[in-house]
Amino acid sequence: MHTTTTAQTGDRITRQPRSIRRTVLAYVALTKPRVLELLLVTTVPVMILAQNGLPDLWLVLATVLGGSMSAGSAAAFNMYLDRDIDAHMQRTENRPLVTGEVSPRGALVFAWSLAVASTLWLLLTTNALAAALSAGAIFFYVVIYTMLLKRRTEQNIVWGGIAGCFPVLIGWTAVTGSLAWPPVILFVLVFLWTPPHYWPLSMKYREQYDEVDVPMLGATRNGSQVGLQVILYAWATVVCSLLLIPVAPMGLVYTASAVVFGGWFIYESHVLYNRAVRGTEPKPMRVFHASITYLTLLFVAIAVDPLLPF
Repeated sequence: MHTTTTAQTGDRITRQPRSIRRTVLAYVALTKPRVLELLLVTTVPVMILAQNGLPDLWLVLATVLGGSMSAGSAAAFNMYLDRDIDAHMQRTENRPLVTGEVSPRGALVFAWSLAVASTLWLLLTTNALAAALSAGAIFFYVVIYTMLLKRRTEQNIVWGGIAGCFPVLIGWTAVTGSLAWPPVILFVLVFLWTPPHYWPLSMKYREQYDEVDVPMLGATRNGSQVGLQVILYAWATVVCSLLLIPVAPMGLVYTASAVVFGGWFIYESHVLYNRAVRGTEPKPMRVFHASITYLTLLFVAIAVDPLLPF
């Protein structure tokens, strides 16, 4: 495919070839690489937990590659479907479909290609259950969240966030070929974690969400109401994390991490609420970044715990 960019000099319009590197980077951007980092964080530790030790390296690499293609497919579909509102939001105005780096047709073909490739890859390298869960994650993110919920209800991220919970199930089933209570608990944990992670971000960009009529809770409710919801979900997330201790069972490293890091996450959520109630700047991005750090450290503890004798 020959890709070009348009340059204008006076009244004359010329087309200049776009470099292969620039085109590749544009398609990579469609996969939302920062989101893929969370995929790694939630997949590999669960595989170690399922194995109760270090799983086969090839299986880990195959699962991560398949999961990355699956998540990249969902992200590309999302950008294709949301390109109209992305063009009117400052935080998304530089996405490839908005800038013209990638055409809508190119993005759609890319998204479908990744969806098919990821499903077949996981089917061939892991098992049918992992492949089916991967396909289910794409469907949930694209159809349930992006197409049905996102523009219709302020609870969009609550139920749409289920798509981001699938990697823990995929990681576990890739190792064991079946499901069990530990990955179900972690599925619920990520489900509960998603709203207090994303709602502060929607508080930060509430005016932009208002402009495009996307009813994110952070844009439709005042700061104290959002802060209270963040507190409730943060507490629920931490309580859920503690359920893994007797069920897995987990050792000292995970137990201490769940309590300490969970306490910090709850503290930051209370700070957000207290600032909103007092009418001061709530600084929602503090909670947003704290939520990412919390989840990362918790899953690192999940990875380390099975490798230690205590």
